[in-house]
Amino acid sequence: MSDLLRTPLFPLYAQYEGVRCIDFGGWELPVQFSGIQKEHEAVRERAGLFDVSHMGEFTVTGEQAEAFLQRMTTNDVTTIVPGQAQYTLMCYPDGGVVDDLLIYKLAEQHYMLVVNASNIDKDWAWLQEHMTPGVNMTNVSEQTALLALQGPLAVEILGKVTGTGTDTASIEPFHFVQDASVCGVSLLLSRTGYTGEDGFELYVSAEQAALVWNGLMEAGADLGLVPAGLGARDTLRFEAKLPLYGQELSPTISPLEVGLGMFVKLNAGPFIGHEALLKQKNDGPARKLVGIEVLERGIPRPHYPIYTGDVQIGEVTTGTQSPTLKRNLGLALIDARHAALGTPLEIEIRGKKLKAEVVRTPFHKRTRTSKTPTQGAEQA
Repeated sequence: MSDLLRTPLFPLYAQYEGVRCIDFGGWELPVQFSGIQKEHEAVRERAGLFDVSHMGEFTVTGEQAEAFLQRMTTNDVTTIVPGQAQYTLMCYPDGGVVDDLLIYKLAEQHYMLVVNASNIDKDWAWLQEHMTPGVNMTNVSEQTALLALQGPLAVEILGKVTGTGTDTASIEPFHFVQDASVCGVSLLLSRTGYTGEDGFELYVSAEQAALVWNGLMEAGADLGLVPAGLGARDTLRFEAKLPLYGQELSPTISPLEVGLGMFVKLNAGPFIGHEALLKQKNDGPARKLVGIEVLERGIPRPHYPIYTGDVQIGEVTTGTQSPTLKRNLGLALIDARHAALGTPLEIEIRGKKLKAEVVRTPFHKRTRTSKTPTQGAEQA
């Protein structure tokens, strides 16, 4: 896999005996370090540390930066203040999704966009195509590493290595601190994540990423912190019903079809795709993303067809045996007329139709003692 891209933390992987890397969208990334089940459980019960440095980062500045992002994205950029992040989407004119992303407001007319790794080139080209005067963009992806510390003990672990000027526990969900000192390194510390658990994402220069990784692992050793790979990241986000671009979102799937209407502000002014999504909202989406459970022995996988009788009404977008619940669960995009809870369905697995039904989502929702984040940068 020598021609694959590698993150700045790649040299550290070899110290973990059970690490297994795969080709993930042109990147050589760890699918696991000690086992997906172990890593999944660690994040749910204690904490896990992820290397997600393959994600892309763009800065957007200039006197028209806010107006530009307001036209390019579905959420209302005007509502966020410096130090706040916002989940949003970019859409095509027909309402299909270019990408889902986070916008960080660093200062007035100064933003950072965090985009999916597989979409970096496409997103950059899309934004450049619609560039207007008074806007400047810089692709800082190669200079930026991204670590995600996730789990109920994330605050405690981070508190051990954070400078006295930053109270990690007081950072609100979808807020961040610029120039936070972590392991003696100045970085951007964000209360966001992609696991359904509390946690933080740390944006750090590529040169200093290894120092922060090693410092966090050492600080969390006595609290059960483990390095975690893409496999656990996927099962964790799946249980929390957080969408993955290329599965729950794509150029042929709209935000409204998958339940992301709260991030589509149709009253905030026109954006690309506004007209199509307004019509879809008024008419009602023809498809809906639902949770399904296979009631017989079989595990749902992406693209497995879903039937009612002899009629195919959709397909699975993500599916697995839930590590937390030990049930064979999936997310499926189906005809909205069959989306009610308890609706009996059939799923075709290896040529055989098995009984399934529509079930409630998210499959896992942790008990919150305070307001904490569930949605963050998506990995694809």
